[in-house]
Amino acid sequence: MNGESKIVNRESGSEHHQRISTFEDLEVYQAARKFRRAMYRIAKQLPETEKFGLANQIRRAAVSLTNNIAEGHGRYHYLDQIKFTLHSRGSLEELMDDLNVCEDEQYLPAEQITSLKEDGWRVRQLIDGYVRYLRQQNAGNGKLVREHSPLYDERIDDSRFSLYDSR
Repeated sequence: MNGESKIVNRESGSEHHQRISTFEDLEVYQAARKFRRAMYRIAKQLPETEKFGLANQIRRAAVSLTNNIAEGHGRYHYLDQIKFTLHSRGSLEELMDDLNVCEDEQYLPAEQITSLKEDGWRVRQLIDGYVRYLRQQNAGNGKLVREHSPLYDERIDDSRFSLYDSR
């Protein structure tokens, strides 16, 4: 399976192998995209007085979250990939603080904020795992990034991420 990755469908539990060739194939991007959509829905729920303030900030940070993952993936040097992925993490942190504003101003129910924060921290875990993987790459090998697992977790050995699947 040289150049292929095992992908697990979380809903069905089925496994299949897929060649990861675009940023859209990365689980970190998929999770960030889902979170971006949720934050856009939040922006639409905010009061009219926040239309050009907090709602605009949420939309910009949410787009930056996924844009930077995509842009980093398109870079050919692993240090550039790391830089843009870290920018994405910064945008995620902004969104987490925006949720604090929503909580402080009571714009959303506490349960909704808690759920969104849990989703956000999960995206953060994925970003951190992806950055750890990218940092392990060297300048000579870091042109194309392959993701070999649908889970990133600090407790998991990151050596499973490699440019080529040896199975």
